[in-house]
Amino acid sequence: MTSPAEEIEYGSSILGYPRIGARRELKRALEDYWHRGGTVEELLKQGQELQDDIWHELAATGLEQVPGNTFSFYDHVLDNALLFGAVPKRFEPLRDVLHPLDFYFAMARGKPDFPPLELVKYFGTNYHYRQPEIGPDTEFTLRAESLLAEHARAKAEGIELRPVVLGPISLLWLSKPDFESPDDFAPLDRLDDLIPAYLALFKALARQGCKCVQLDEPAFTMDRTDAELESLRSTYDTLSAASQRPRLLVTGQYGDFGPALPILAETNVEAIALDLVSERVSASALAKIPGLRRKRLYAGVINGRNVWKADKVQTLEYLMSLKAVVPDLVVSTSCSLMHVPIDLLIEYDIPGDVADRLAFAKQKVGEVVSLAKAVTHGAPERWYNRPQKVHFKLKHDVRQRVAAIRPDQRERAPYAERKAAQDEALGLPPVPTTTLGSFPQTAEIRKARYDYGRGNLDWESYAQRLRDEIKRVIELQEDIGLDVLVHGEPERNDMVQYFAELIDGYVATHFGWVQTYGSRNVRPPILYGDLKRRGPMTVEWISYAQSLTDKPVKAILTGPVTMLARSFVRQDQPLYETAEQLALAIRDEVTDLERAGIRIIQVDEPSIRELLPLRERGREGYLDWAVSAFKLAVGSANAHTQIHTHLGYSSIERVVEAFDGLDADVTSIVATRSIDWVLDQLVRRGTSIQRGLGPGVYESRSAAIPDIDEIDERIQRATKAIDPERLWVNPDGGLKTRHYWQLEPSLRNMVAAARRERRRIAAAHEG
Repeated sequence: MTSPAEEIEYGSSILGYPRIGARRELKRALEDYWHRGGTVEELLKQGQELQDDIWHELAATGLEQVPGNTFSFYDHVLDNALLFGAVPKRFEPLRDVLHPLDFYFAMARGKPDFPPLELVKYFGTNYHYRQPEIGPDTEFTLRAESLLAEHARAKAEGIELRPVVLGPISLLWLSKPDFESPDDFAPLDRLDDLIPAYLALFKALARQGCKCVQLDEPAFTMDRTDAELESLRSTYDTLSAASQRPRLLVTGQYGDFGPALPILAETNVEAIALDLVSERVSASALAKIPGLRRKRLYAGVINGRNVWKADKVQTLEYLMSLKAVVPDLVVSTSCSLMHVPIDLLIEYDIPGDVADRLAFAKQKVGEVVSLAKAVTHGAPERWYNRPQKVHFKLKHDVRQRVAAIRPDQRERAPYAERKAAQDEALGLPPVPTTTLGSFPQTAEIRKARYDYGRGNLDWESYAQRLRDEIKRVIELQEDIGLDVLVHGEPERNDMVQYFAELIDGYVATHFGWVQTYGSRNVRPPILYGDLKRRGPMTVEWISYAQSLTDKPVKAILTGPVTMLARSFVRQDQPLYETAEQLALAIRDEVTDLERAGIRIIQVDEPSIRELLPLRERGREGYLDWAVSAFKLAVGSANAHTQIHTHLGYSSIERVVEAFDGLDADVTSIVATRSIDWVLDQLVRRGTSIQRGLGPGVYESRSAAIPDIDEIDERIQRATKAIDPERLWVNPDGGLKTRHYWQLEPSLRNMVAAARRERRRIAAAHEG
């Protein structure tokens, strides 16, 4: 029996932490700099304060190891590319004329004639990263001044940071070929050229006294080829053989490491981190992996992507089984905590029975520390005296309605019948123009919403300000010449949060901000019980907008899968059951909109691709229920009602088939920056272009204003793959994050380009 003096202290750590600040200090600092005359010095100072505050706070919690290099002014993937000197050639003309920080923002946000790096979803999360561009001639050079300076500052204060860096394979896998690359080139072809830069980083860290560096390899939580798995082996054999280096911790966040785990266990890396929330691997299964017992295992048992408290007793029992087979155990999070809000304790309006079940980032750090202590010393008695099961709010009528769903409720009239009815009802021109819903939220509208929420503005005064803004947006769109209008969504704080606040079973936070990219933050609502629409959610505003114009005004709803993906969701029932409840709420809204005379309804589902399981297993079942939920939501629509949807494009054939299975009348796709590849996929598949399609003719999240010729060129490329009778012209996303000085010329150029195409069509018919 081990004596107290010999008792092993089990470690505690996390894999990353939010960087935006509890009060969104990063957002304010960025927007002060971008739009309100802030200086470089002020922004750098605020950034360093946020950076240093994170590791001071984490060190004070009792964590054994504190992650470093987790702060970013915009995006950590872009930061990692620049850490190794991977600057796209097309930005080189800006290098000598811009401050280094402005040069960084030019890649992230774009400048005239310099489109930004593409914005891409990160491993099924709601975070977006700017996709690095790497070519055959990209020069990899270590530029670690900032990383080393942070480590040195912390070390001077007695805090040993563990720098966090993307692993070389994941960095290359997350990148795309630059514009000058040959067709047969892939960034992974440059792996051997990149490894020396990592070795140089290790050497610099070792000389500075760094004890451990964290290398994130989330690419291996997806299905990988034998060649890619072999590259993992050879890469980490090389990296772990370095003569001067810290200890290496390799992490597999966002899913199951699968066949990558035994490969890493055979290398000389000292530590491996597993996401044991997404995939709870049994102790007996781990015991069968040769070499793993000699590693330090970071057991990711605290969920970094949801806000519910851990069941400490059950989690402790699992950890005790793990330490029997991997004695060197560290309690950790499943992934970085950047995907959850920072602090539950600053919330003041969450019902007590819900708040008692929640843990935000600070509280999750506390869970990690307390579990590590319990593994070492045993759990306190109070853990066993509290109920561990979470009982969510149930609604009998909702459950009865879900149980009574019939197959025919998911089916509409055949598409040919619908198209004829819609052509007659709408009378739209060829290649009709529209937007995807949101317009910029003015300072006046934000202030009115804030004043109304604080009780400083009565409902009628607030509603009148919304009506005034809707009228202004409708008049602007008519002046621009759009064919299908939107009301601009001035009443909505966020596409998901707005609906969540009108559905029983959801609760919203006041300060639960989570970064999606750059300065863009959202407050994902918390879905805790059975879901029921309280009443019409959009009808009043859309009906008012439609009363102002003879052109069709498109209603915008958020689909059931996206409502799930962008919420913190209850965990006591399968996702598909919750999706059915949401679909019924949206179905009721569709019915009310039709009764109000609305002829076009867009049900956005960009998250169908986002929730797709990272590995092939489970994808078919997921897509079956995701498509079924969408069809239930819109299945009541009449033939003459045109149903639109908005999706994120996918190269995965099974997902493309699922998109087609949604049976929407018009599908808009986020694909502007990859339009040639997308159109090639559509031509190859054929069946995906039998209905209306809007591939996105300019990037809505970019600050750059596209000119007429640029948009016209994209339209012409699209018409080679899509019958102009089915082609729609629209931006690739909502316009909420733009400014009107960007939005108006962009849309005017878009309309002018569409009219060029109409003249070509008319000339062809005359000929």
